[in-house]
Amino acid sequence: MIETPRLILRPHVLEDYNGLCAMFGDPDFYRLSGLTPQSPEEVWHRLLRYMGHWTAFGWGLFAAIEKDTGRFVGDTGLADFHRGLGPDFDLSPEAAWAITPACQGRGYALEAVRAAHDWFDATHPQRTVCIIDPSNTPSQKVAAALGYTAFADTTYKGHKVTQFERYP
Repeated sequence: MIETPRLILRPHVLEDYNGLCAMFGDPDFYRLSGLTPQSPEEVWHRLLRYMGHWTAFGWGLFAAIEKDTGRFVGDTGLADFHRGLGPDFDLSPEAAWAITPACQGRGYALEAVRAAHDWFDATHPQRTVCIIDPSNTPSQKVAAALGYTAFADTTYKGHKVTQFERYP
């Protein structure tokens, strides 16, 4: 578990399912990606994948919980998603972050992502990567604040994305 001034980051638990369904089922969440909302079944598989990362690797995505309210605000961390984007991407842990639409614009993403990266750098220091839709400038700003730099453009699931890398 990691604490920041406003958040608690912890590995996902089954009780996060409703919060994940609300976030990944919200069409507004996808406004900057061109992707479509996920079904409850897809979210269930996502949750189990998140939980399995911790068992398989000793690292994974954290649920981000608002300290004052206990509200699920999103998730962040590092994962091995096997996206098939080539060895320059797939052989490195992939950073990910997602904040519910109701909690966006409050600085939670940077606060959570920075804390997760600080923990990962201290425990598993290595190159990390991420992909971001070119129209998602808020996520690009978070990536830049963490030291990510673009190294390639590609297509993932029919959508253009930029690949970024970071060294601790």
